[in-house]
Amino acid sequence: MTTPALPGWEHVYSGKVRDLYRPAGEHPDGDVVLVVASDRVSAYDHVLPTPIPGKGEVLTRLSLWWFDQLADIVPNHVVSTDVPAEVAGRAMVCRRLEMFPVECVARGYLTGSGMAEYRQTQAVCGVALPPGLEEAARLPEPIFTPARKAEVGDHDENITFDAVVELLGAERAAELRDLTLAVYARAADVAARSGIIVADTKLEFGIGPDGAVVLGDEVLTPDSSRFWPADGYAPGRVQPSFDKQFVRDWLTSPESGWDRTSVPPPLPDDVVQRTRERYLEAAERLIG
Repeated sequence: MTTPALPGWEHVYSGKVRDLYRPAGEHPDGDVVLVVASDRVSAYDHVLPTPIPGKGEVLTRLSLWWFDQLADIVPNHVVSTDVPAEVAGRAMVCRRLEMFPVECVARGYLTGSGMAEYRQTQAVCGVALPPGLEEAARLPEPIFTPARKAEVGDHDENITFDAVVELLGAERAAELRDLTLAVYARAADVAARSGIIVADTKLEFGIGPDGAVVLGDEVLTPDSSRFWPADGYAPGRVQPSFDKQFVRDWLTSPESGWDRTSVPPPLPDDVVQRTRERYLEAAERLIG
């Protein structure tokens, strides 16, 4: 994994998709970090060797747009988009936050790990659900299904709300739950106008310098959310989605020959192109 050298910034960390830099000296905006969205793509807790061209720009553009749509609900960490030319369009200068060790997930529909857990327990993260729900069913109301953050290469662990209370205290846990559901409600309403269903989304929050809860990381991108085309929605089956599903499907197909225990193979050109088109279509539908 290589990261670009950027004038005035020092690389400090790389996640599955994002690279984090700190100022090489004093910064006029104070205690900030440079967050760069790469074109890397991950699946099944592996960073794949083949990038998706333009993906980092789509993630950044969508996140900035959504931060604006949500500004009256919760403040965000963006300080500026005045970034080095080498990463223009895919980077943000952001306020440094003390991040909570919890992924805040809202689900409006039942799919993915939520569906798997429901089939075993009739609940998701301790939230009891009605019997007989099928794949991609719309839930009676959106639910908060948190997860404990994992290190790169490990899988986030779904936890109950009570576990969040144990980690953060009752007041803070309730605040994160309420903010998560408020963000999801706004996003679902906004996306519906563009013919997109937000099935679920993952948010990250932190504490800002003034002690307030701040929305950080990325928000409502195809990497952190499931976007489904509303005109093709049909419960009872897995839905087509605006994300890296082509990547997942190819990796688990006989064609890839991958057994999940080794380094994933390079992606074929057609899988890269189709995945790129899905990311671009999501952005175009939402913001033009």
